[in-house]
Amino acid sequence: MIKNTLLSLLACLLLSCSFQSQTNPPSSLSQAALELTKDDVTYDPAYFKIAYPGGDVPKDKGVCTDVVIRAYRKLGIDLQQKVHEDMKAHFSVYPKKWGLKTTDTNIDHRRVPNLMTFFERKGTVLAKSKNPSDYRPGDIVCWDLGGGITHIGIVVDKKSPQNDRYMVVHNIGSGQRLEDCLFSFQIIGHYRYH
Repeated sequence: MIKNTLLSLLACLLLSCSFQSQTNPPSSLSQAALELTKDDVTYDPAYFKIAYPGGDVPKDKGVCTDVVIRAYRKLGIDLQQKVHEDMKAHFSVYPKKWGLKTTDTNIDHRRVPNLMTFFERKGTVLAKSKNPSDYRPGDIVCWDLGGGITHIGIVVDKKSPQNDRYMVVHNIGSGQRLEDCLFSFQIIGHYRYH
C-alpha cells in the first residue's frame, strides 16, 4: 500500500514537472503569433487610451508592437503591465525619446525601444548575426528601418520555401502578416523572453 502510494506520488510529481517545463515554450509564442495572422488588422499608429492592466487597442487596429503584445497575451503574459511595472521602478534606464517625465500605461509598452529595454533587462539577449540558424521560433527580433524608425516581430516555426529559414510575423503597415523578412532590415535586437 505504501509502495503504491509512493509510486502514485512520484508519477504525479513527474507529470507536474513535465507540465511546468512546457509552460509557454517558444513554440507556443510562435503559434500565438501565427494565429494573429488570421485577424484583419489595419496599421494604425494613433495614440489610444486603453484599460490597465490587460488593455489593448481596438482589435482591428495595431502596429508592430501590438503583434508582440497580443501574442504574449495569448500565453497569459501581459507586457503592458510588466513593462509599466519595470519602467515605474527603473524609469531612468528607459529611453527618453518622447519627452515623458513619468510612465504612460497607454503607450509605453507599444514603443519598440521600450520593449527592447525590457527584453534586455528581463529576457535573454541573443546574437545579432546574419546566420539564419541563430534565429529560432519564439525569438523576438528588432530592426532599424532608417530615419529613426524601429520595428519588431516574432520568429515563427514556418520556413520560407525560397531559402529554408524561419519566417517572421510582424505588422509593417499592411496588418499582421507572415513574411520572409528576417534580413530585410538592419537587426538591432534579438531576444528570448519566456
